[in-house]
Amino acid sequence: MRTLTKWSVADYQHMRDFGILDHRRCELINGEIWDMTPEGEFHRFVNHRGVNYLREMVKGKAEVFEAHPITLAESEPEPDIAIVHRPDTRYLQHHPYPEDIYWLVEVADTTLAYDLDTKRKPYGEVGIAEYWVIDVAGKQMTVFRDLRNGDYAMQNTLSDGIVYPVDFPDVSVEVRQLVSIPE
Repeated sequence: MRTLTKWSVADYQHMRDFGILDHRRCELINGEIWDMTPEGEFHRFVNHRGVNYLREMVKGKAEVFEAHPITLAESEPEPDIAIVHRPDTRYLQHHPYPEDIYWLVEVADTTLAYDLDTKRKPYGEVGIAEYWVIDVAGKQMTVFRDLRNGDYAMQNTLSDGIVYPVDFPDVSVEVRQLVSIPE
């Protein structure tokens, strides 16, 4: 009988500390080490533009991290954008934990199914209140909210309009600022 070896977050962090994964672009999802797709120029552009916009929107209220790890019970993913509690010095000794996270954003140009399903599940299971996936090709964004039994009960896909983040109901995020790319 064959079984899949599941890695703990501590195992994964030790591998990183010892340099075993230095030449790999990967992340730990539910105990499995997944190779990450190389970031193309277009993905980087959409991601960076979104980070700049969201930093302006939550200025003085939250930190906005770009493509840095977060630590969950059985995962250490690297979401494209993480909106987390201030101050940034909270993260001198560890990556943000679920209780530090307001919401997460993934930018999907070649990873849409992975972001909508595989990455969504651990985020919901640990209680992250809100998760957005920007579909670059479709020029739309899917918003996941309303946690129930470890998953998001509400899924809304938008190509325009305003989204008010759950933890910041006074912040109006224009969907087009995140999904529309200048020609």
